[in-house]
Amino acid sequence: MKSMTGFGIGEAPLGRGRMLLELRSLNHRFLEVRVRLPPELFDQCSFLEQLAREKLTRGRFDIAVRLEGEALPPPAFGVERVRAAYKALLALRDELAPGTDVPLSAVTSLPDVVTTTTYDPEPVRAALKTALHSANARLMVMREQEGEALARELGQRLESARHLQQSIASGCAARVESHRTRLRERLERLLADATIRLEPHRLEVEIAILADRSDVTEELVRLDSHFAQLARLLDSHEPIGRRLEFLLQEVSREAHTIGAKSQDATLSHLVVELKAEIERMREQVQNVE
Repeated sequence: MKSMTGFGIGEAPLGRGRMLLELRSLNHRFLEVRVRLPPELFDQCSFLEQLAREKLTRGRFDIAVRLEGEALPPPAFGVERVRAAYKALLALRDELAPGTDVPLSAVTSLPDVVTTTTYDPEPVRAALKTALHSANARLMVMREQEGEALARELGQRLESARHLQQSIASGCAARVESHRTRLRERLERLLADATIRLEPHRLEVEIAILADRSDVTEELVRLDSHFAQLARLLDSHEPIGRRLEFLLQEVSREAHTIGAKSQDATLSHLVVELKAEIERMREQVQNVE
């Protein structure tokens, strides 16, 4: 089992500097990749995103790249552009405000004055591959460590839920018989002063029907089956988050049905505890790959 949250950082040599790549993952229903590159590498955004999608699975991944040292050729001024812009500013100064100083910074801040030199994309892409591979390996280690902790937590919750289910099941037969007795006594009291008389056989049929409506045997059997499937999934090394979510929805449905049928205070209390354990498991499963 792997957690869906993690962090990894990778690096690769590039030019006379290096490239650093940070990879963060968060919980998400599908695969979402968001890339942030320095301006001089904007043209590699699609390449990096596609590369990440080939390596990553479900979750939201944020990738941030930065360069250190002289990883790429340094930017250069467009000298002719600066010269022409400065002459134009001087001419405008002479026309509008003769004698006013025109600092060079008025031109250097203009768009497209600083240009980046062309670079060979192959070394850059090779560095992106190396850095992403290294960052992903570190992220996976962290996700596996957190996944082990999640598996232990879910295993404990599952064991607690099983104990509650067994407690409900162990007293189910006795509660059904007790419920039959209460129903019989209630019907006899209601009919004591009435002119209507029920045949003994008919009375037993009505009691059996009412008792059957409160019987939770089928729900308990299905719960036991779902718990067995959950236990098997927790031992799996494949992505199981969605299957866990589905099974816990089914478990929650059975628990709600048992609660709706409960006519006993002790049973109702156990069902409330069972629902609480299931909800805790569902919250944890949201972070499982």
